This record gives sequence, structure tokens and C-alpha cells, in this order.
Amino acid sequence: MGLLRRFIRNDLAELHQNGVKVRVIGERGDLDPDIRRLLDEAEELTKNNDGLTLVVAFNYGARQEIARAAARIFDKIKQGEIPASALSADLIGQHLDAPDLPDPDLIIRTSGEQRLSNFLLWQVAYSELVFVPTYWPDFDRAALEGAVAEYHRRERRFGGLIAQTGS
Repeated sequence: MGLLRRFIRNDLAELHQNGVKVRVIGERGDLDPDIRRLLDEAEELTKNNDGLTLVVAFNYGARQEIARAAARIFDKIKQGEIPASALSADLIGQHLDAPDLPDPDLIIRTSGEQRLSNFLLWQVAYSELVFVPTYWPDFDRAALEGAVAEYHRRERRFGGLIAQTGS
């Protein structure tokens, strides 16, 4: 919690000045009210910024995110807002923590671990994964450029047989 408070105190103003929009994903219900307020304030302050979007995963677990989405959908079905027959992958995606953000193209996992560790399990279905041995505190520009270069060497197929690229 101290890291969050330090981030809000030390970095938020600079991020806002640089046009960065801060988004927070994760479960807020069990957090102390002052922590929830800090997260809400960070998002509110930067909500109209149109530069980079910084997504902070705080008190986040992908399985829990999917369960929250299912609960939201169940509530809407129970209230008669949507029919049960409308259940689909798209509907689930629309009820995740940040449905308006695109799925990531690249996930870089530091520290030599080769697992996702309950991170964005739904959203990474077609992401490219790059695993680097560097620990996060030592992850520098060169490591980032290496991971991006690895990403560019890949042929993205999005589950198909023919390559599809955005360029």
C-alpha cells in the first residue's frame, strides 16, 4: 500500500502533465476506503488524457476478473436485462475490468519465469509472449528493444493459417 501511496504522491502529477491516462484493473471491494479513493482519484484526474494509457493491475487476478464478469452477466440475466441465450465470448469480454481497452499484442515476462501467473488470461489469447531472464528492476531500454525486436520477427496468425498483420 505504501508503493501505491508513493506512486500517487510522486508520479501521478507528472503522468497527468504528460497526457497519460491511468486505468486500474482489479478488485477494489476489499481495499481500505482510502486506497479505493486514491485509485478513483488517479483515474478521475487523468480520464480525459489522450496520450499513452497506463493500466495498473492492483489487487488483480485474471481468474477473479473472469469470475466478476460472469457474476455481472448473471445479474443482468437474472434482472431480465439480457437473455441467457446472449451469452458469448464477446459478452464476457464486454464485462471484464477494462472492456474498452484492446487486447495486448505483446506480453513481456521478466525474471526468467515462463508462465502468465494469473495475468490477463482472457485478453492474452492471441498475444505474443516474450520471456526474458532480466529481473524487473534491471529491465532497461535495451531489454525492451530486444523484446520488441523478437515480437517483430514473429508471424502473427491469430489462430489462422494465413498470416494477418496490421501493417
